[in-house]
Amino acid sequence: MSVSALCIGHASWDLCMQVNAYPAENSKAETNALLESGGGPAANAAWLLGRWGVPTALAAVVGQDDYGDKLVKESAEGGIDCRLVEQRAGYATPVSFIIVNRAAGSRTIINRKIPAAGLQLTRQMLDGLNPKLLLFDGHELEASLAALAAFPSATTVLDAGSLREGTSVLAGKVRYLVCSERFAGQITSETDAVARWQQCLGRLRELYRNVVIVTLGASGSVFDDGSHQEHLPALPVQARDTTAAGDIFHGAFAFGLLKGMSLARALELATVAAGLSVEKEGGRPSVPELDDVLKRLPHG
Repeated sequence: MSVSALCIGHASWDLCMQVNAYPAENSKAETNALLESGGGPAANAAWLLGRWGVPTALAAVVGQDDYGDKLVKESAEGGIDCRLVEQRAGYATPVSFIIVNRAAGSRTIINRKIPAAGLQLTRQMLDGLNPKLLLFDGHELEASLAALAAFPSATTVLDAGSLREGTSVLAGKVRYLVCSERFAGQITSETDAVARWQQCLGRLRELYRNVVIVTLGASGSVFDDGSHQEHLPALPVQARDTTAAGDIFHGAFAFGLLKGMSLARALELATVAAGLSVEKEGGRPSVPELDDVLKRLPHG
């Protein structure tokens, strides 16, 4: 069975707790809100695509444990093809403890991820998938390179959250480099990508020669497609919880590309989706409905 999108990278189980203010060290805090769901950049992008009706497969490593079972079950129920999700014996599923400050809408993440051998994807395992789009988050480099070799005509997107081996190698191999302000700063040594976004984009283009997009949180995003640069403002919202907003941006952007949207239109779609998500609590629970996103898109 073929799919339209294949997302490769990190999958985790998220425990998201809401507090009225970020707790001080050596203190106690109470909450009446605990949200649990699957998480991880590539896995959340796959979740959005599945929810929006795109046949999508996820490739990741989780454990043969309760969290791994929950993650695979939830993902499959969300319409994600999990044939390439390896439940590895003796490996503990990554778990993210997320503390959300209700006052600011900001989140702090502590991720338990035990170092392990990377996911291996063989030609036989990939036979029959034929994705039109590949989305990577840099966490499974060997598997990502295998997919690039197997599907050379697929549209390719990298979610580069921070500089690591996987994002460093893949940044120059994809068509669309969608990176965070943090990654952009680590690569270019630009300390203020918001104020100096033209210079930041220019340096990234010099290095990678692909379509470069830098997400800037509440300041929106900027892009350089080789012919011009542009800044897209964020959707005006009152943020309650920014958990997974970046993942939702990347998933919605991939959706726009699959639907044949222009670069600017796909980014507008991603901007609205991410903006609507921060008005809700949680990661996957905050993924907006496609119809709600389309209604908020700018005309034109």
